[in-house]
Amino acid sequence: MQHLVKSVLMVFLATGLLGISGCGDGDEPLSLEATSWRLQGWSVSSLYPGDFEITAQFVEGKMTGKAAVNNYTGPYDAGVAGADGTGEFSAGPLASTKMAGPEPAMRAESTYFALLEQARSYRLDDSGLTLLDGNGNELLIYEPVTSG
Repeated sequence: MQHLVKSVLMVFLATGLLGISGCGDGDEPLSLEATSWRLQGWSVSSLYPGDFEITAQFVEGKMTGKAAVNNYTGPYDAGVAGADGTGEFSAGPLASTKMAGPEPAMRAESTYFALLEQARSYRLDDSGLTLLDGNGNELLIYEPVTSG
């Protein structure tokens, strides 16, 4: 039974990741809806974001996740990605819990929220999700979240 569950999970994950990366028949537009991500890079700071749990999920027009210490939620707006995998993006206003944490984690959280506020577009491709500023510069670089 456990093997069957693992097989079904692997098929589910493979199908979901194909939709994210834009593989398939090429007729389906890329969308952030119903996707989950973990932050792996950003454009500023001496801190490495991969050292912290910083995540983003996009479901039914809401962006939720963890920002190193606190959980956050709020609306997001993302246009459907074009053939080049890019689309318009904005998030907020975001609300978060107000717990304190270690100084490096609090600094990482502050950096994350500041960069997220600057995001104006996104790019989806085989390597993941990248949020970009108004000039097309990379701000936040995510990888897909996979289970198991």
